Amino acid sequence: MKVTFGALVTAAGVCGLLSFAFLATSLGTDYWYIIEINHANMSDFKNMSSHSGLWSINEGGKMHAYSIDPFTVNYSRLSDSERRMLNMHGAVVVMLPLSLVLLLFGGICGLVSSLARSPVLLTSTASYFFISSLLTLCGASLYIIYSYQALAETERLVGQQSLANIHTSFGWSLHLAWLSFSLEITIGALLLTAAQMAKLQHRVPSTA
Repeated sequence: MKVTFGALVTAAGVCGLLSFAFLATSLGTDYWYIIEINHANMSDFKNMSSHSGLWSINEGGKMHAYSIDPFTVNYSRLSDSERRMLNMHGAVVVMLPLSLVLLLFGGICGLVSSLARSPVLLTSTASYFFISSLLTLCGASLYIIYSYQALAETERLVGQQSLANIHTSFGWSLHLAWLSFSLEITIGALLLTAAQMAKLQHRVPSTA
C-alpha cells in the first residue's frame, strides 16, 4: 500500500492534536506523584495518602496549593538541598507550559507548510518539533529527578524506618507527558518523510 503525502500530513496533524491534548491534560491534573499509606500498619494516618501535580497537592481528599513559590521564596533561609529542589521545580513549571505553547505554534507552522507543500518549510517544521520535544523531555525528566531528591531529603530528615509503610509512585499525569513527547517525535518523523516526498514530486515535472 502506497503512503500518500496527504496521509502523512494528516497523520502528523492527528498526532499534533493528541500531543497537545495529552500535555494540556497532564499539566492540568494532579496525578504526577502518588503517596500511598499502608493503612493496616498505620491506622492513625488513614487520611494522609496524597497525589500531587505541578502546582497543587491533594491530601486526604482536600486540595492544597504548594505553600512555597519557587519564584518569590527567600532563598537565604533555605539549605543547599532545598535551594536545588526549588530551582528544579521552578524549571519544570516553566519548561512544560512553554512546551505546550510551542506545540500550538508548531501546529500552525505544520498546517502552513503542508498546504504549501514546501520541502524547506516541512523540514524546518519537523526540526521545530524535534527541538520542542527536547523541552518536554527535559521537563519530565527533571520532575523525576526532583521527586527522587525530595524523597531522599525526606528520608534524611525523618529516617528510612518512618517511611517503611509509605509507597510512592509516578501517576498517569506524568505518563501523559511522556506520551506527548513520543508523539512530538512521531510528528517530526512524519513531516520529514512528507518533506522528502514533496521534494521528489517537485523534481518529477522538471525531469519530464
